Amino acid sequence: MNALPALPLAEDQALSQAEAAYRQLRDKLIMLEIRPGEPINDGQLAAELGFGRTPVREAIKRLEVDHLVISYPRRGTFATTVDFTELADVSEIRELLEPLAARRAASRASDAMRRELMHVADTIAQLDPGTGGSRELMRYDLTVHRLIYKAAANPHLEDTLIRYDNLATRIWCLVLDKVPSVSGHIVEHVELLTAIADGDEDRAAELALHHVVSFEESVRKVL
Repeated sequence: MNALPALPLAEDQALSQAEAAYRQLRDKLIMLEIRPGEPINDGQLAAELGFGRTPVREAIKRLEVDHLVISYPRRGTFATTVDFTELADVSEIRELLEPLAARRAASRASDAMRRELMHVADTIAQLDPGTGGSRELMRYDLTVHRLIYKAAANPHLEDTLIRYDNLATRIWCLVLDKVPSVSGHIVEHVELLTAIADGDEDRAAELALHHVVSFEESVRKVL
């Protein structure tokens, strides 16, 4: 499978240990590498990730705010369960904000960012649907969305959308084995990224909305 750039999934080199631990744990949780309901052992995770316990504990506190982990007195901390009833609420917010981010990105992305968008689009366009697993394909989805949010140049919008995209991705990953074609969902990004890189605000917003709506429809079909 062709390799996508690591951004922004692994921008950890220049980050504090707490931030790097947070990002790595966040992505393990949303990709279900840490399963829903699984206990969170800070010492074990610190050893696994190569961090001290303090940055891991700080990361876990942030993940509680993201609704990805939950702590119970005298019981411990656990990965949250995936609640399918949240799908409509999450989609409602994304249907409003994803087109806004795409429109802003088309309008405000720097030349360097537009080149990066096209590089990612070209990489996805060259994917062989027969290679790689569904979970690996979902990493492309995360990369694309986070790149668009970054290109929108509004950190508050970026933070909000990352949080809701994370929740949506957890839902998607839980039904991956039942979804007929993940590759089709990923290939949709090529036209969206191209519209943003070309500065076509209306088309970018339209495609972003379609992507969110089709995601919800695909999940509901297999629930």
